[in-house]
Amino acid sequence: MDVAYDGRQVVGMDLHRRRSVLVRMAMDGRRLETVRIENSPAGLRAVLARAGEHPLVVLEATYGWYWAADVLAGAGAEVHLAHPLGVRAFSYRRVKNDERDAADLADLLRMGRLPEAWIAPAEVRALREIVRYRHKLVRQRTSCKDQVHAVLAGAGIAVTHSDIFGRGGGIWLDQLVLPQPYAAKVASLRALIGVLDGQIGWLGQQAAGQLAGDRGHAALRELPGIGPVLAAVIIAEIGDITRFRRPGQLCSWAGLTPRHHESDLKVIRGHCSKQGSRLLRWALTEAIQHQPATARPRQAREAIIARRGPEARNIAKTAAARVLLTQVFYALRDGHVRRAWRPAA
Repeated sequence: MDVAYDGRQVVGMDLHRRRSVLVRMAMDGRRLETVRIENSPAGLRAVLARAGEHPLVVLEATYGWYWAADVLAGAGAEVHLAHPLGVRAFSYRRVKNDERDAADLADLLRMGRLPEAWIAPAEVRALREIVRYRHKLVRQRTSCKDQVHAVLAGAGIAVTHSDIFGRGGGIWLDQLVLPQPYAAKVASLRALIGVLDGQIGWLGQQAAGQLAGDRGHAALRELPGIGPVLAAVIIAEIGDITRFRRPGQLCSWAGLTPRHHESDLKVIRGHCSKQGSRLLRWALTEAIQHQPATARPRQAREAIIARRGPEARNIAKTAAARVLLTQVFYALRDGHVRRAWRPAA
């Protein structure tokens, strides 16, 4: 039986693929209930109904958390998402199980010490699914093309076209005579490439349709090196730009700032953390490759290489990505690109 108390209840949820453990407690830390349920919206609502009005619920940003967060929010709960890297401290315990994990999440939330992750709204999640899936298909298409080149190299055939998958290269491949099973493998890979081309184009149209009329998307496309695809990736990965007060916070969230370890008089600054979105860092690096030499991020990169030598290319690349991400921050926040950053006519 629940103990009467004043205040809202806190529910910690250890989510798994098929079952989950929920620990319900009072704000003063008293354990009220521990229950294991089969994952279903009805089961979550039943536990939440015993937690009073507008309970605080915390779950970790683990595999398949979307549906649980939506069900909990729809049932009137205030949902908090725990950052996986922030709750690694659970590993210090001698005994680790689902009940202890759920209870620790609830304790961190009620004490105000929970390392939280942002819960993206439904429209941002939908855009992320599109651009991330498109990126995976592009990588699969690149793998197929690499395998075609590997077959030709193994057969000792010199490639005479810069792009054997273009119009002229396709005609050249059609006329090429290969022994079996290499001819069948090349034909199969070319068929897969054709299917992937269609799906990649369709996903690009879906992303463009979702971002039609978006001021941030139009502003990003004015920055040198950023086209419609990279702009969609950047917007999807960042989400709501207003959750960052300064561009430095955005760069830190993206994993482009150096690690900082300090103890007494000893300070160690290491490489960039790379703890943010990998896809966002890829989009920034890709955009820099297509910028003119007069663009500010390219100038920052070349200045570091000239000062520290070619061995500092990775450092220069990271610094250029920070400069570009700063421009992205102001473009998304203001809805337009500053005059000093516009490409020359």
